[in-house]
Amino acid sequence: MSAGDQQNGGDKPEDMLPQAEVWPEVERAERLARGAALKWASGVFCQPEHLERLGQYRKRESQRTASIHTRLKSMVQSYLEGVGWGLEQLREARTELKEVSHDLKKAGLESDRNTEGGRSLERLREVSANHSQLLAAVSNLPRLYSVRGMVLETERLVDSRRLLEAHAKLMDLEYLQDDILWQLSRAAGGALSPEDQEVVAKYFSGIRHLVDALGKELWAVVSSALALARQNPTPFVSAVRIVEREEALDHTLLEERGVAGGNSRPLPPGRPRCWRACFFKVLEESVAARFRSVSYLHTRGPGLAGHLSALQHGIMADLTTVRHLLEHCVPPHYRLTGAYLRASHRCLHAHLTQVSSWDLESGEIFAVLNWVLHIYSSPDMMGQPELVTEMEREELGPLISAEGLEQLQNKYVQSVRKSVSEWMHKALQVELQDWQRDQEPDTDHEGFYQTSLPTIITQMLEENARVALMIGESLRDQTIQMGLYEMENLLNRFREALVEFGKEHRGDLSNNRNKFYLHYLLASISNCIILKKSTESLQQQQSSQSAGQFSRTPPNPLAALDRAVRRACRLVMDQLLLDLKPLLPGLFTRPWLAQGDPTPKLCRVLERHLELYGRVRPPCRQRLQEEAQWLMVVEYVRALMQKRLACRSGEERKQLAQQMLQDDQLFREVFHSLEGEGSVPEVNPVALIPVLAEFIRLKDPTMLTLEVSGLAAKYPDISDEHVSVLLDIRGDVSRDIKGAVLDLLEQSAPPLPVGYRPIFTDILVPPSTMAFCLPTAKCA
Repeated sequence: MSAGDQQNGGDKPEDMLPQAEVWPEVERAERLARGAALKWASGVFCQPEHLERLGQYRKRESQRTASIHTRLKSMVQSYLEGVGWGLEQLREARTELKEVSHDLKKAGLESDRNTEGGRSLERLREVSANHSQLLAAVSNLPRLYSVRGMVLETERLVDSRRLLEAHAKLMDLEYLQDDILWQLSRAAGGALSPEDQEVVAKYFSGIRHLVDALGKELWAVVSSALALARQNPTPFVSAVRIVEREEALDHTLLEERGVAGGNSRPLPPGRPRCWRACFFKVLEESVAARFRSVSYLHTRGPGLAGHLSALQHGIMADLTTVRHLLEHCVPPHYRLTGAYLRASHRCLHAHLTQVSSWDLESGEIFAVLNWVLHIYSSPDMMGQPELVTEMEREELGPLISAEGLEQLQNKYVQSVRKSVSEWMHKALQVELQDWQRDQEPDTDHEGFYQTSLPTIITQMLEENARVALMIGESLRDQTIQMGLYEMENLLNRFREALVEFGKEHRGDLSNNRNKFYLHYLLASISNCIILKKSTESLQQQQSSQSAGQFSRTPPNPLAALDRAVRRACRLVMDQLLLDLKPLLPGLFTRPWLAQGDPTPKLCRVLERHLELYGRVRPPCRQRLQEEAQWLMVVEYVRALMQKRLACRSGEERKQLAQQMLQDDQLFREVFHSLEGEGSVPEVNPVALIPVLAEFIRLKDPTMLTLEVSGLAAKYPDISDEHVSVLLDIRGDVSRDIKGAVLDLLEQSAPPLPVGYRPIFTDILVPPSTMAFCLPTAKCA
């Protein structure tokens, strides 16, 4: 606000109004405006030179004030005009309301007069209603009198299976009943009383019995449709036509009721009948009837496979009839083939689920699995090209669920396992009886000993795997896994039987000892080799994915086989040692030194054993020969370590070494077959004999240190006790040389190389016996 405006403050509009009419809000606004103007003016005119523009500011503010006054006047004027127009409209509305109120009073008076006139017409209305009812009764009397006769005629038509005519009569009766109910409800003004409904229902009660009788005949025709189609399909066609009529009538009534809403006729009693749904339900019941007569006893054993085969032929014959005959007797939208497939599949599912719950044997379970997994989907059954499309369209599930199939396969494996376990037990009992025979074991075409045990076991496991593969690889793998478990159990019992066989033989000191004990031990080793090949063949048949499918620890029959073979080989070596023992005390004695006896007898025992070892399949044959070689050399050196013979002179040392070399030559001639087969071990035990002979024959005792070093390098398991015995046998070694040799051996004891088989470790040196002497000072 300018300074001039402040000086002329008396010219404001507020000053021209009476003081009593000034509002508090206006005063407050005036004070705020004055304060804001003073603040603005003090900011603008803070310097004297700013007063030069005072005229410009006064002119601009005067224009703004005039503009605001003009807008306020125009706005107030428009408000006043609107208020005037509104008052005029209110005056006109009040006038019109007075006119309407007057007209309503006149209409009320006229209505009262008309009501009094209508009361005089009520009697006439009652007479008219009675007249309408009597007219309806007179017009319906002929039809009502004919109801009883129509019911009897319809019953006769139903009994004679003239179904189309009977259905036409039934529809007439139902139409009459519906018309009567409609007329009565219209005459009653909407809804019938319960008494009227009961009267009508009692009068037309025969219709309900006719519907039941007709339906019974229809469903009898539908249930025997397969038989009728091959003889006379006319009744089936009539039944389908009646079903379609009823379905169309249900559809029409429901549609009318939906369009008209609450003003439509009520649905007749018994509607909707839904006979088309009943048609398919009866069809499914007729399919299920084929399975209801099956009992558990009728399908035991081979009967189950025959029953499944009969089901296959029956279902396929029925499908052929449906596709080529019945399908042409129904509308296309029935898709009767698909409906029959669906019904038969559902019934088969329930039937096979029941059969699977029975206590079935392995052969019966195989028949069910083979039928479900292979026959049902084969080209001979549902795999036909014409049926595959229908099966896919119906989206039928599996005959047996995945869980059910797994349970059935587990049941099959358990049943086969029980049978395999029993057969293996019997085969082992027969094997134990064969061991007691007083004759040699049988030989195969290659001349190797064998018994019936591996043939029985191998054929049984291979046959079970082959049969299981006819169902699928998964069942084959489970069956093989089960067979390997049972094989491992059998081999553990077999090893225990071998141990008992050996105990009985060693404990029997009579003349009735089994003469063919060794022969049957060798036959057992050959049997294990055959079983090993069979086991490896079974393991190769298993799919690679089956390794992680079994929660149990996987079987290890090969380890059990190895344990059994080791036990049998040990028993064979024990028998060899038992035959050699009577002759071993004669070694390294004075008679032996003079005549060489009993080495030839030892060689004859070895030859006899090695000849029998030739009846064992490789590689166990070579293993037995090598073990016999090691045993002979170990026992020979052990006899040397007994110190039965001590040389008194260089001539005796030469004679002892010469006799040892002769024995070595005899042993080499016996074991020449090993060299021919290339199975001589890296450290030939027979080569030890000439080394020891050279050690004893050495003339210069001072060279013994070098000789012992070479001996220890070649046989690092030799101990100072062994060397001490050898020095004692020489008889010419002084105490100083002996101490030096033993000290050198103790200091230069090399570690055993990898793969080296110790020979001296198995040879224990007998404790030395101190000679009796008097307690002298030197001895003390």
